[in-house]
Amino acid sequence: MIIIDIFSNIAFVLAIGYYFMTNMQWYSYRLERVIFHHTKPIWHLIYFIAPILIYFILNRFHLSIIVTGIYIAMLYSWKKSLDKPLVFTGRVKRFFGALIFFNLFILMVALGSKHASYAVLIPLFLSYLLSLMMEKILFQGFVKRAKQRLDSMPNMIIIGVTASYGKTSIKNYIAHILSAKYRVYATPRSVNTFGGVLKDINEDLPSNTEVYVVEMGARGRGDIREISEFVNPHYVVVGKIGTAHIEYFKTLENIRDTKMEILSSNRLREAWVHTSAKVKPEKNIHIFGDDIEDIRATLNGLDFKLDNQEYHANILGSFNAMNLAVAIKVAMALDIDIETIKKQLNSIEPTPHRLQRIDAGGKVIIDDSFNGNIDGMLEGFNLATKYSGRKVLITPGLIEVDRESNIRVAKRANEVFDLIIVTGELNYPIFKENIDSSKLIKLESKDKMQEALIEYTRKGDLILFANDAPTFI
Repeated sequence: MIIIDIFSNIAFVLAIGYYFMTNMQWYSYRLERVIFHHTKPIWHLIYFIAPILIYFILNRFHLSIIVTGIYIAMLYSWKKSLDKPLVFTGRVKRFFGALIFFNLFILMVALGSKHASYAVLIPLFLSYLLSLMMEKILFQGFVKRAKQRLDSMPNMIIIGVTASYGKTSIKNYIAHILSAKYRVYATPRSVNTFGGVLKDINEDLPSNTEVYVVEMGARGRGDIREISEFVNPHYVVVGKIGTAHIEYFKTLENIRDTKMEILSSNRLREAWVHTSAKVKPEKNIHIFGDDIEDIRATLNGLDFKLDNQEYHANILGSFNAMNLAVAIKVAMALDIDIETIKKQLNSIEPTPHRLQRIDAGGKVIIDDSFNGNIDGMLEGFNLATKYSGRKVLITPGLIEVDRESNIRVAKRANEVFDLIIVTGELNYPIFKENIDSSKLIKLESKDKMQEALIEYTRKGDLILFANDAPTFI
């Protein structure tokens, strides 16, 4: 019986640890976000609190093996439904190593005691604390290495980019235009946290880079200041500021102040700040956004005028005129001539999953699945109006925004689309209130997406994928 209890304890602790670390990884290893900002807190009750309480109760009767078996089966089913399962990084492996050590140690101490059930929580708590200390020590090493690497490249120009919306696109456009003259490297994908930038510098930044374009994101005050003061960009772009991630910042003013932290570089030469920041221009701080004219956006591309020059790019969305315009301004500041800029714009590729057009099976697919802001989503809707055929929207709605923004999205979607498929539960009640029931479908699981596309779409449709929240959203 004791052997069975020991085995069930070890298995249960590892399973609980798996659930814990999966959630920690989703929320950037910030415990307060897992506790206070989780979009599905009911999961904590089902997969953490309730199983531990039941384990405590039944362990006294030597029935913990039953709880462990049922819990592992539940957890396995939950894991299969995720599109972002736990990735066993070095940090995760170190956590589980500590968890096994503490679990075995506590088991030896508590074996046969009436308090043996606490061998579940104590190892988890101690492993978390040890992991926290280890990561802080290792992180300081990463910081030192990255600082040494930057210091070894004194002639490299650094460009910092932040925004509520469009920072990845701006970064990519700047990098593409400048690549005509310089050896350019940009932070990959949506890497924009301090830890992500450090990892990028240490592992991937080429030693012959002439221009390094760094995307900077934030979930709280001080996040961007930390990155900016570390890399000290020579040039800075602050794109459009809006309500993205407002649940973390509480007010638009807090978002604005955080984005402006990028100006804290001590070697700043020039900065371009969007009008939405509502700052006054200074000698080296330029305002942009209102100087773009004659914007023409269709399903075949984008045309606009800037400083009496006509520009064209084979990308979608009128809001991209703003992103391209500031990329042009940065390029001109780094001595790229207008003809070269125009040539680079003609060869620019759309940022993957951001209003990316795909023609397949007689259907026009607009992949905007990485665009989670209201301006971008509504622009996708506007582009859809230019299509004469049947229009289908697939979306979870907006994440980490206020209720009013999702109401706007739902009402506009109801005006534009013939069929609206809502993925997930988070915003479905809002869509149900504001969309005709005859055109609204709820998709319970993204696993059934392919079946839904076969059943509900047909040749000649335009299908817009607007935002794509992971399963835990």
